[in-house]
Amino acid sequence: MNHPLIQMRSITKNFPGVLALDQVDFTLKPGEIHALMGENGAGKSTLIKVLTGAEEFETGQILLGENPEPIINTSPEQAQQRGISTVYQEVNLCPNLSVAENLFVGRQPKRLSMIHWAEMNRRSRAIMDRIGVDIDVEKPLEVYSLAVQQMVAIGRAIDISEDVLILDEPTSSLNESEVATLFDLMRKLRDEGMGIIFITHFLEQVYEVCDKITVLRNGGLVGEYLIETMPRKDLVAAMLGRSFDDLAAIEGESHAVKEEGMPVISARSVGVRGGVKPFDFNVFEGEVVGLAGLLGSGRTEVARAIYGADNPNSGTLEVKGKRVRHNPLSSMRAGMGFCPESRKHEGCVQDLSVRENIILAEQTKRGVFRLMSASEQEKIAKQYVDLLQIKTASLDTPISQLSGGNQQKVILARWLATHPDFLILDEPTRGIDVGTKAEIQRLCVELAGQGMSILFISSEIDEMLRTCSRIGIMRDLHKVGEASGDQLSSSTIMSMIAGGESDE
Repeated sequence: MNHPLIQMRSITKNFPGVLALDQVDFTLKPGEIHALMGENGAGKSTLIKVLTGAEEFETGQILLGENPEPIINTSPEQAQQRGISTVYQEVNLCPNLSVAENLFVGRQPKRLSMIHWAEMNRRSRAIMDRIGVDIDVEKPLEVYSLAVQQMVAIGRAIDISEDVLILDEPTSSLNESEVATLFDLMRKLRDEGMGIIFITHFLEQVYEVCDKITVLRNGGLVGEYLIETMPRKDLVAAMLGRSFDDLAAIEGESHAVKEEGMPVISARSVGVRGGVKPFDFNVFEGEVVGLAGLLGSGRTEVARAIYGADNPNSGTLEVKGKRVRHNPLSSMRAGMGFCPESRKHEGCVQDLSVRENIILAEQTKRGVFRLMSASEQEKIAKQYVDLLQIKTASLDTPISQLSGGNQQKVILARWLATHPDFLILDEPTRGIDVGTKAEIQRLCVELAGQGMSILFISSEIDEMLRTCSRIGIMRDLHKVGEASGDQLSSSTIMSMIAGGESDE
């Protein structure tokens, strides 16, 4: 079978004020893993939505298999009927239902007009066996880890369609061993002849598992490349539209340890019952301090305890030498800001505009009796849209219409607008493109140079090595050490995370 599974030709799609896709071509062949790459706002998600019927398009053609006639999917369900299934970054299943019910929801096998439970459970076990996951399919989905839930979503998708599988950021919440399991499955499906579209922002994953790359930029097609003919540096340049040495330029600017004078933040024996164990932590003026550790190690819990989002049951917190209460409003008024890990659930207010999202924290800080005027809101929002180069049609555009990277910038703008002395950034670059990552990293270094103190949490050690002067190490909800100076290397930090260094 040599004919393409999918041919998209000259696809054009407009949103109000934005040309989302401009004459884009894309081809997927059987037995290949094809990466779709580009910065946030490049058009990746829009192209997938057009393909799967979640969005309409104005011009162009979509051809499937050997069919010479153009088709238009009017819904994701119709796309599934035509052999195209999608698994999204956020698992869209029902946690209270069993694994089997999730696998067959809407298409349960029937006997005498009743659900044939024994047959559904048997077929569910066969699906999970095929993808190499040994679980009890009769248990509720919610008892299993996010990684297992992701595999269940993939199992459902490939049982619906044997032709095309679209994986949209499937690895963003998985650890290394879970990613390896997923990649083994992807290779197995590829060898069986399936075509896989893989959307990710992790370059190393692209080079580990993919055969081809299609790059989009600003809604246009840059090109299609074989993986072995596209060096990483050239890929980044293609995505950004310019030569790219920005990450290297960041390195070295932030590695001066600034442990002098009174700490801006001083946590002493702060712990949360049932959560992070008592820890000590200092952050000094003009310092970017990182927190490293595996998922679940306690990085986010430390941030939430310092900010007061979780109420500690032990220890004290001082801001510039003064004790503060452990609650978010007190922390905000003491000059702290907190960009949470989940921009969708804890960051963005989806129904509000870009302007309203940006001024939200400053208005909360002032209180209901000091309402900001419309002109002041406009002035502040425009200042930070320009500073962070947020791509939006207008300040009144709903934040839900922005790309993930631009949403992240809006949340950062929200806290910068409060002029914090201490800013907590929990996974500020997760799920965003290389160029925006570099911008956020550079901004952190620049803000530190202006005297701001920053706590920077990231799953990417290389990112923290470029940005931080010190890195605290978390393991099993304990802070087990710190690295600075000559210890700031991937090997040292990984050893400490794994338990290769003595605890504090």
